[in-house]
Amino acid sequence: VAWDNSWRTGNLVIDDGRDVGNWDAAWIFVKYREAGSVWKHAKLLMGGHELGTGTNATIQVGVPDQNADWHALENPGVGAMVYRSETGSGTFAVEQMKLRWDYGTDNLDPEAEYILEIYAIEMVSVMPGPYFLGSGGSEESRFIAGGSSTNEPFLVTSEWNGCISDTEGCLWATGDMDEGGVLQEGYPTGWDGFYVMKYEISQQQYVDFLNTLTPEQASERAYTGGANRNGITQEDGYYVTSRPYVANNYMSWEDGISYLDWAGLRPLTELEFEKAARGYADPVADEYAWGNTELVLAEGLASAGGRTETVVPESANANGNSSIDGPVRVGVFADATSNRVTSGASYWGVMELSGNVWERYVTAGNESGRLFSSLHGDGGLTSNGFGNVPLWPGYIDSSLTNLDGSGFRGGAYTSSSEDIKISSRSNATLTISSRANDSGFRGARSMMRNDLAILTTTIIGNGIISPS
Repeated sequence: VAWDNSWRTGNLVIDDGRDVGNWDAAWIFVKYREAGSVWKHAKLLMGGHELGTGTNATIQVGVPDQNADWHALENPGVGAMVYRSETGSGTFAVEQMKLRWDYGTDNLDPEAEYILEIYAIEMVSVMPGPYFLGSGGSEESRFIAGGSSTNEPFLVTSEWNGCISDTEGCLWATGDMDEGGVLQEGYPTGWDGFYVMKYEISQQQYVDFLNTLTPEQASERAYTGGANRNGITQEDGYYVTSRPYVANNYMSWEDGISYLDWAGLRPLTELEFEKAARGYADPVADEYAWGNTELVLAEGLASAGGRTETVVPESANANGNSSIDGPVRVGVFADATSNRVTSGASYWGVMELSGNVWERYVTAGNESGRLFSSLHGDGGLTSNGFGNVPLWPGYIDSSLTNLDGSGFRGGAYTSSSEDIKISSRSNATLTISSRANDSGFRGARSMMRNDLAILTTTIIGNGIISPS
């Protein structure tokens, strides 16, 4: 297991008075099949894994329902979060790491031969604790504190009961917000810790997904039109892409949540989106994901399509309102010398939350979105290629085929500078069933119990908790 630009720190933002750190991670899961059969998702045991040698690491197994105990059949291990167990940075590299497969529960024939595929998705941890929704700026349909005649951001605390109303103590917005709602118990508000994908889903990641589906499932989920820098095609029965490092576009809501179900992840809420961007920092009016209003847009590309694809000018930190006819390579704005602003990174180190592709999220603006459950995918889809997690937006008759409760945040390469501001909710409740040229996806996992157990409740500054 290896990836570059890894970190674990006890103090992300020096001299901000909060002394808060975080880490990046890899979400690892396993698919298997017998020769001539279909791919299935491997169930993991909670213990018995081996860390291997190299970077000192921690392994945390994740289950579909993080609020319940592991159970071999009803709540099995669907993957493992692997990350540094000590502070450090640079390349994460471990050899001979072993995950313990519960192959008895999977009813494997000990005499048969099986083919394994192991997948890893880079993630970033977002620490639990209070944060602000809304910037106090002029963004369209922005979140504000209820019951206030001012443009005051809303502070999410443990005392908030999830009420959505223009009354004191409740969350409200200047638009795209139905009156009188309450979030489902367990709705991911961002108060609890969670992991978010470091990058938007790339075209190679999506090709890997398609190639483990049946032909019928894959035909339902694949876009092969070749427009707007999407390089996915089908060759000899397999899906490939000429732009593996570029963010995947032309993703419908059904495409994205099917991928997340397959990977053992879940959709993000639009509340988590703002915490993933803003973190514990005080809001800045009209800010972008990197915490201020300093915007330099990409105008062109060098080494287009490859692993070293870069943008022109080199000082660019976002892809929006662009002459580039499509998304760019994930992580393209970061290099060895960049800082948060020049790399376009969020408070926690999440990339491209402002611009590149619109990301589809669970909205808090209507009742369908507010009923969202924090359940994660179990690795399997319906026979015709749809996700099937109950209480995800769009769940009807045992499959996820509806868009109610979804929306868009973050803007895209086609967007104005206004739409890529973090608190802009211009499309927060917009449902589009078609695959759009500027729509992509990003997923999450709720933080594991053991992760939460290692966090202290030391209050710093304005009520922020710090990792131990």
